Amino acid sequence: MLYEKLINKAEKLSLVGLGYVGMPIAVAFAKHVNVIGFDLNQKKIERYINGEDPTGEVGNEAIKNTNVEFTYDETKLKEALFHIVAVPTPVNQDKTPDLSPVIGASTILGRNLRPGSIVVYESTVYPGVTEDICVPILEKESGLKCGVDFKVGYSPERINPGDKVHRLENIKKIVSGMDEDSLEQIAKVYEIVIQAGVHRASSIKVAEAAKVVENSQRDINIAFMNELAMVFDRMGIDTNEVIEAMNTKWNALGFYPGLVGGHCIGVDPYYFVYEAEKLGYHSQIILSGRKINDGMGAYVADATIKQLILANKQVKSAKVIIMGITFKENCPDCRNSKVEDIILRLREYDIEPLVYDPVAEKEEAKREYGVDLICKQELKDADAIVFAVAHNQIKELSLAEIDAIYKNMPNSEKVVIDVKSFLNKKELRDKGYSYWCL
Repeated sequence: MLYEKLINKAEKLSLVGLGYVGMPIAVAFAKHVNVIGFDLNQKKIERYINGEDPTGEVGNEAIKNTNVEFTYDETKLKEALFHIVAVPTPVNQDKTPDLSPVIGASTILGRNLRPGSIVVYESTVYPGVTEDICVPILEKESGLKCGVDFKVGYSPERINPGDKVHRLENIKKIVSGMDEDSLEQIAKVYEIVIQAGVHRASSIKVAEAAKVVENSQRDINIAFMNELAMVFDRMGIDTNEVIEAMNTKWNALGFYPGLVGGHCIGVDPYYFVYEAEKLGYHSQIILSGRKINDGMGAYVADATIKQLILANKQVKSAKVIIMGITFKENCPDCRNSKVEDIILRLREYDIEPLVYDPVAEKEEAKREYGVDLICKQELKDADAIVFAVAHNQIKELSLAEIDAIYKNMPNSEKVVIDVKSFLNKKELRDKGYSYWCL
């Protein structure tokens, strides 16, 4: 059995794609088996080799001490017999699935596939992609026959970037295989590192569907809270006070309004909708939720403009500083951040906001959004501050430190936009600040 060969280190495991998902998996497995970590990004591989963790998921010390063999040489994949593919699956401009990363990874892996291999995909896809798109590529490139010379499975990633509580090891893992034999082998291998255990799905398509549905569910619930927040804003009711009261009931779901970005919740619903429409069903609820959530950045920007006007500020000459640009707190990943929508909307009012983020990588922010992040010393002379991302370093700012960022002017003219509602609103309002929260 391949499991025994891996444990005895007679065979190796490979990770194809070493981002926020793949790298922690590689490091976890490397504590027990021989692991080859492959990524096309040569600069990323060099950073890993130098003991740097640009994702912040496991930390520099763990990267320095890991036994993962990091490489950008695809031929090294021939040394492994169990392969895990963890490449991103974004959407195109028209919101249709962009399968090019998973197709590219399958092409590379196929060229280096050995008889007896098991290939497990973790990338988020709509039901059918693994068997209908990836398998033919693996067969074509390798010259091998699926089910005879190699087998495939699917195990959706559930890593929550930036979350130090819900980690790879303590999140139950869904596993699936093309047949009973591959299912059991895949389950046994993942049980090496997953302390919470595994759930054996009945088929690959069920496992693929489970992933897109669990994120679509979260997306819909957040969209509901965002819609309520917009209505309550018109009613003059504090949304968070409503949620606090609602959450006293045992079956309250505990969702909050906010910006929904990243490469899971803001993307996965489109994969589900795409496949449903191919089958003749036009989504009602899911697309409505996506429309609401995709519009929240512009809504926050419009609220900022309104507060500037109410504070008697000249909009075009106002200096707005945005705190945070990543898609979520305490995570350096800027991809698909809805803070971009705040920036774009403010530019429509001839405001070029300054952006500060102590966690994001400056190069990525520049590459993704053309934004030059400012340093802490440049946090000054603001008319309005938009607290967009609740990084710990931002949440720890005292009111005195926040106040020092503003121009020397009455508190009533200092606009505070609290997207995540983490500031002390009572203190700010008592002191006369122009405070607004989502």
